[in-house]
Formats: sequence, C-alpha cells, structure tokens
Amino acid sequence: MSAETWVEDNNRYLAASLKWLRMRLQQLAPAPAAAPAPMAVVPVAAAAPAATGPRSWFPPRTPAAAAAAAAGVEPVALLSGQSQADVLKQAAEDRETAAASDPPPALVLLAQRFRLTAFERDTLLLCAAPEFDPALAPLLAAAQGHPSRSAPTFALALQAFEALDERAWDALSPQRPLRYARLLEITQAGATPLTASALRADERIVNYLKGLNVLDERLAALMKPASGPPPVLAASQQATADEILRRLGITASESTVPLVQLLGPDARSKFAVARQVCSALDRQLFRLNADALPTQRAELETLARLWQRECVLLPVALYIDAEQIDGGRSEPALAFETFVGRELGLGFAGRREAPTRAAAASLEIEVDKPTGVEQHDAWREALHGTLADDEAEATARLLAGQFDLDLDEIRVTAAQAATPAPGVSPAATVWASCRALAQPSLDQLAQRIEPKATWDELVLSDESLRLLRQIAAQVRERYRVYEEWGYGRRMTRGLGINALFAGESGTGKTMAAEVIANELQLHLYRIDLSAVVSKYIGETEKNLRKLFDAAEQGGAILFFDEADALFGKRSEVKDSHDRYANIEINYLLQRMEAFSGLAILATNMKSALDPAFMRRLRFIVNFPFPGPTERRQMWQKALPPEVPQEDVDTARLARFNVSGGNIHSIALNAAFMAAQRGSAVSQAMLLAAVRNELRKLDKPVNEAEFR
Repeated sequence: MSAETWVEDNNRYLAASLKWLRMRLQQLAPAPAAAPAPMAVVPVAAAAPAATGPRSWFPPRTPAAAAAAAAGVEPVALLSGQSQADVLKQAAEDRETAAASDPPPALVLLAQRFRLTAFERDTLLLCAAPEFDPALAPLLAAAQGHPSRSAPTFALALQAFEALDERAWDALSPQRPLRYARLLEITQAGATPLTASALRADERIVNYLKGLNVLDERLAALMKPASGPPPVLAASQQATADEILRRLGITASESTVPLVQLLGPDARSKFAVARQVCSALDRQLFRLNADALPTQRAELETLARLWQRECVLLPVALYIDAEQIDGGRSEPALAFETFVGRELGLGFAGRREAPTRAAAASLEIEVDKPTGVEQHDAWREALHGTLADDEAEATARLLAGQFDLDLDEIRVTAAQAATPAPGVSPAATVWASCRALAQPSLDQLAQRIEPKATWDELVLSDESLRLLRQIAAQVRERYRVYEEWGYGRRMTRGLGINALFAGESGTGKTMAAEVIANELQLHLYRIDLSAVVSKYIGETEKNLRKLFDAAEQGGAILFFDEADALFGKRSEVKDSHDRYANIEINYLLQRMEAFSGLAILATNMKSALDPAFMRRLRFIVNFPFPGPTERRQMWQKALPPEVPQEDVDTARLARFNVSGGNIHSIALNAAFMAAQRGSAVSQAMLLAAVRNELRKLDKPVNEAEFR
C-alpha cells in the first residue's frame, strides 16, 4: 500500500470514529428546559432508582434530539423508520469496516502496540477528538451538563462508553499506558477528583493519530538523528557489528532488550558500529550526550517514558555518548546510571572502559579503530590513481604508521591529494591534512611549538645524538615492525614510543624534541604537567585522555615538561590525595605505553624520579651541562650567517659557565644592541649581554673576566 492510500484510509477511519463518537455524546446531552407538565402522582415502585456507587454524580441520559438542541449541533438525520439505536449501530459498523484496512489506521495500530483495551482506545479518541473537530466543544459541554465543561473527562468516558467494570476504572491508574506512556495529559486543579479532571491527548499522540509520525519535540531538543548512509566499516569492525546482531538475535525472545555497551577509546568507531547495526535492523539511530541528561529525578523519569513511547511509535534506537561520564557518584554519572537502568528498547552506550552495571541486561562489546593493516590498505586504495603504485604504497605505509584514522577520515583526507596546492606534492598535501585533523583539539589542550631546529644545530655527545636518531627512526618505521613484521600481534603493551630527556634547564631538551618533530614533519605540543594535574579527583585523567586521543589521531609528538611534577618518588600512601596521585601516574604510564605516537618527558631533576617509572621508559637521553668545548660550538652557531659581526672571540665566550639556552638569549640580546646602534655585533656587545644574563641568573659576575 502506498503512503497516500494509507493516509486516505486513516482519514476515513478517523471520520467514521468521530461520527460514532458524536452520536455517543448526543445520547448524553441533557434535554433543553420545557414548560412544566401537570403534576401527576407517580407510584413509588415506578420511581427511578437512586444512583449508587461511582455513577451517583453522572448527568442523566436524555434523548438524542434534545442533546443536539442543547449542544447547538444538528443531530444526525434519521431515515424513515430508523431509530437512533439503528444509526448508532450503523456508525459502529462503519467504524469497524474502516478499521480493517491493512496496514491498520493509526489509532488501531497504537492500541495494538500499547495493548490498550477497547475502553482505553475509545477514551484516547475522546480526548483527541477536540483537536480534530473543534466544533465538538459545545457537545462535550452539553454532555457534561455545564457550558464551561468543554474538555473531556474520565467520568464522561465511563458514561459515554458504558464502561463500569473494574478494568475500565483501572484505565487511568499510573501503571496503565494512558498515563504511564503519557498518551493523555491530566489537568487536575485543586481538589478536583481525578474522574472530573480535564483530559487531553498529548500533542505527539494527536499528530500520530493524524498520520504525522515524527520524534517528540521534547526529545528532539536533546537527541540528534544520525544522518546520511552509515559509514563504511573496516572488516574487523564489520565483524564486531555482525557479532552484536547475532547476540541481539539470541536475546530477541526475551522480554528485555539488552543495553549494548560499546567499549573502547575511539568514539567515532563505536558510533559507526552502532549505526551499522541499526541500518541492518532498519532502525533510525538517535544520539544523546549523557552530560545533557537532567539530574532531577522527575525530569529524568519523564524523559525515559517519552523515549519508551517513541520506541513503540517509531523504529528507533538510542546511542548514549557517555565518553565523559566517570565511574563516580557525580550527578551526571548518577543520572546516566538511572537512565540506562530503564527499559530503553534498542540502546547503545558508548563508554571508554568501565561498563555500567545499572542495566538489567547488557552486552559488553569492545570496539577498536581499523587495524594498522586495514588503514594501510585503505590508504593505498584511496591514493591509487593519484600517486604511482610504488609511491602510493610507500606513502600508505608512512601514513598508517603515524596517523590513527577510520576509513571515512582516510577517504576524505586522501581526496585532497587530487588537488594539491601549487608547488606541493600530493603526498605532502595528504600528510599536512592528516596533521591538521587533530590540531583544533590539541591547540586547546597544549602549546604548539613550531619545529624549526635541525640536527646541525644540536650540540650533544655522540651517544645522545645516536639515541635521538634512533627515536626518530622507530617512529618512522612503526608500521613495518609492528604490522608487517608481526611484533604488534605479539606485544600486549609497550607499543608506544616514549623517552625521557633529562638535564638542567637550557641544555637542549626542547630543541632536541623540535629536531625530531622537524625530521618527521609532525606537530609538536608542549604540555606542562604541573598545569595538567588537577586538584579535582579524576580531572587529571580526563585532561590526559583528551590530549592523547587528539594526538593519536593527528600523529602529534607530545612533549611533557616538568615530568617530576607527577613522577616524583612516591611516598607511603597516607590519604586519598596520595592514592589518587598514584592513580594519575599509573594512568599516564599506561596511556604513554599504548600511545601510537611519540611521547617525550623532560625533567630537570632525574634523581627525583621514581625508579619504577624509569624502568618503563624505552629511551632515556641525558643532556649534561655543556663544557667549554660544547659551549664554543654553541657560540659558533649562535649567530646566524646573516648577522654582521666583528672581532667575536668564541673561545673566550666559551669560558662563561652558561647553558645553551643562555647562549641563545645572550646572542639574541647582542643582536638587538647592534641593530639599535646600526652596527655589527661585537665582542663588547656580547660580553655586555653575558654580564646581564649572569645577573639575571643570580650568578656571580667576576669583572676580571670581562676586561
């Protein structure tokens, strides 16, 4: 059946139902006042029995013609020899005939899905009728015996549909669908009895009965639909989606649909898997941020019931993004636990690790990003045609080893290689696009350093330089070793490349990180650990999680300064602060080991670091304070070739016991002196700058050294 045909059938059923309802109400409308009749003696036995029980306050029944007159509405015309009962019977038959369409009309379908009794179904019709036919208001008032009572009531429903048994009285109990599912709204003013309170059909239900089936606007403010076709999944992710479908099929006969808890660090992959499952089940997936859940119990209960109602009215599913919900007892965490503890139909909860135990039934499924091999194959396929086969293979290996992307991100990023900027190769365009993916997030969390330093500028021992080059090589060859050579399948931890740079301030730790980043053409971000550590429990882990997730996607190098702020030798646990400090340390270590990029920790106080922490690092590079020989090399490189200079004695300058960072500052200050005077940089200017630097460092100034 076409949609247009169903709409016609539904309208036909509504028209027949409203006609039938109008006739039922006309039977109840009181007769208009008439001239008093002559008094007559009525035998006691013939008098009407006194009303008892729940009907004691009902208005009396009156003929249909009088009801129509009282309501100001023309009664249904009767054919010759046709009684009111005949007309009502015919209207009921017409209604039944219209209800027999396939698919059923909206009211019939709603009654089936919510398991409404015939009385509940007709009560809902009564409460929705004024929305379809505003002209019913006078008739409703007449049927209830007062001009102001133009809204339907439960008492009117009981009388109109002659429902006086216990099941009918149960229709407005809190557990029955009319109230529980918010099909009706009750306006109970003051001490008004429930039976006399005004009733109206919920706006969402009125729209549904008319054939407009869209998500309730109260939910639409919080829940956003997944748009477009579901993303293409990697084979490993498709296998996960198939497993979810299989396990949901096993539980299909159970009364409660389990909550599918998708666990893992990548939110995009989890949502993509949920979308694939919903696509297979022909469900529209909506996304709800768990942080947006109301924390007031009454509001949360209303939200849960409205969603439960949508699950009956629409083929929908819900994805609750709970990435930022901790496992504690915060208000958002409690609201999340309460909400998922309700029956939500087909529901997914995206969590990083710890699953919730609040759900009555749940499936816990690990979801990962595409494997390195899958990413490599996707890159190679996406770059085919833009790059030559050999170049596409080499580029794919580098990209898969450095950036951690899903298939959609790879497809979109690779497309940019087809239109590179003038003078930029397609491979360089793709590389830059990958770096830029996480830049907005990282820029909010850390300080980006533009890497300009090169190997030629480093003045270090051969051993330290060898270690630095080895670090760069391991980052570059990650894919070959971990994926092609199989080490990644044999290692359960330690896939991350981490290093400690230890040395006094100004000895070249930051410059060395710059050199590696420049060599690898990666972004470098400096993080002050003393600023990341939060006094609020759990906030440090949250800050670090955001940082590592963004860096992993964009292949950034993380440079943690002041590592001793977090990794100092741990004392005996005496209070909760000590305990949580240890948790933070362990979390950072675990995250560094799992991090697919390069994490560098820098410290000025290596001796203050915990030995247990030191053992878990792959590289430790020492940056000793430079001696005279190293200082002379630094002085020789301190002034760029473009700087005019005269009579500069680097051997004499190397006698001053300052670090490489100080030498850079001295040379820069001397250059500004020369620029101000319009002359070349001289030895005198450099010595003056040295004197100022020593005083700044609170070091003694021996004037004899300056003569």
